[in-house]
Amino acid sequence: MNNILVVATHPDDETLGCGGTLLRFKQQGAQIHWLIVTEMGAADGYSAEAIARREQEIACVAQQYQFDGVHRLGFAAAHLDELPTSQLINAFARVMQQVQPTQVFLPFRHDVHSDHQVAFNAAWSCSKVFRYPSVRKILMMETLSETDFAVAGADAFSPNVFIDISEQLEQKCAILSLYASEVKPHPFPRSQQSLRALATLRGAAAGCDYAESFMLLKQIC
Repeated sequence: MNNILVVATHPDDETLGCGGTLLRFKQQGAQIHWLIVTEMGAADGYSAEAIARREQEIACVAQQYQFDGVHRLGFAAAHLDELPTSQLINAFARVMQQVQPTQVFLPFRHDVHSDHQVAFNAAWSCSKVFRYPSVRKILMMETLSETDFAVAGADAFSPNVFIDISEQLEQKCAILSLYASEVKPHPFPRSQQSLRALATLRGAAAGCDYAESFMLLKQIC
């Protein structure tokens, strides 16, 4: 059975990056797991109301996807680069060992947000086949407002895997709308219009109505 793990540095990254793919895999009988790396905290100035609202959003999103597991590391958002690398790797390793995923979706290693870069490096360290033999495929996903603001050039996001999400796009958009504090009108990057535009662009490259795109890092057949 296909056992999927998506590494969401922040809640909503899973939906922006591979929400349609997760829905498609779930409909095909795969198990899907959500790893949330960071969370809001009072120490960083978030109000009790904002924290409670985010918890409700996470619960609603998890229900919509029907995740088989939700795994939370609980690190403070925007502070991952202050933590010891070993602490991060050990936290990711515990989830990898518990879930035993066959396929992993990671943030793009050159996303502009430092949290995404740190999360990628820690998760990538937990992909060695001799330690995590269940992992057969690893892809990087693109996240609106992070991947598209990365520096262009040799390290730019260059997709080589496309997944048709024509039948899942409407549900993906509906799930994104659950993140009320994260979605704003166009031209804000995390808007419904931007989400649909990206899906249309990737669909054109894949010969379908709507698609999500990824960069393949490893595949063992």
